[in-house]
Amino acid sequence: MNEKAREELAKYRQLRDEVSELSEKLANLHKDQIACKKGCSECCMNFQVLPVEYFAILDELKQNPPTQYRELGDEAEECNFLIDDLCQIYASRPFICRTHGLPLLYMNQEGDAWELSACPLNFTDFDDFHAENTYPQDTYNSKIFMINQEFIKHYEAERFGEFDLIPVNRLVADLKK
Repeated sequence: MNEKAREELAKYRQLRDEVSELSEKLANLHKDQIACKKGCSECCMNFQVLPVEYFAILDELKQNPPTQYRELGDEAEECNFLIDDLCQIYASRPFICRTHGLPLLYMNQEGDAWELSACPLNFTDFDDFHAENTYPQDTYNSKIFMINQEFIKHYEAERFGEFDLIPVNRLVADLKK
């Protein structure tokens, strides 16, 4: 991988650290309303991620391979790295996995109203949501999208379009290469 692509991976990791910090802050703020705990895997699945996120995860897993995984294939709904309701790549998990269970604020498809998404197991008697106590999903999705645009311009091993996604389950095959 060339140096320009590696620079974008570093930008992704910096943004991921920011997301993790905000997610931890929100989890602490809402700890009395969040039912999700270690072992809850209701939201875990074979997500598709942008190439910059995929190759950052792959790079980390090559340095520190998971001790357990399954081989379910790219099209499977289940995640290869969910074993006994525990994530085997937790430290490297994608953005979407870092924000599970939190109240997510985003603009609707029409672009004319804010919507809130939260796990139905959480927030059963809480409705005081506002910008300071929700995860601004569109903000971080835009940031990672922009980093990805630069990454795919410089990543030479494979060609990707700006909207292309890669299934997380592909990691198992790429780890074996």
